Amino acid sequence: MVRLNVSMIVEKSENRKPLFETALDLVAFSLKDKGCIDYDLYESKTNNDRLMIIETWASKEDLKAHMDTDHFKRLVPELEKYATLTMTEFDF
Repeated sequence: MVRLNVSMIVEKSENRKPLFETALDLVAFSLKDKGCIDYDLYESKTNNDRLMIIETWASKEDLKAHMDTDHFKRLVPELEKYATLTMTEFDF
């Protein structure tokens, strides 16, 4: 299995709402992708400028297929317009 933690830091407060809405769209689409075990959006209770997507995939192949989907290719660049994204990958 593969887990990704995708941290999003909003640099302008007006970008938080469109970031959140775009991230929710990505979550909704991604939960339907083959091999998706978990895909969820979290927000910090102590820093209003921080959100995180935590996703778990059955295999690296499933993750790669997800990254090749139309919704991923459309929505991730949108997220990058609103926040700085960093990703950490864990294999287990």
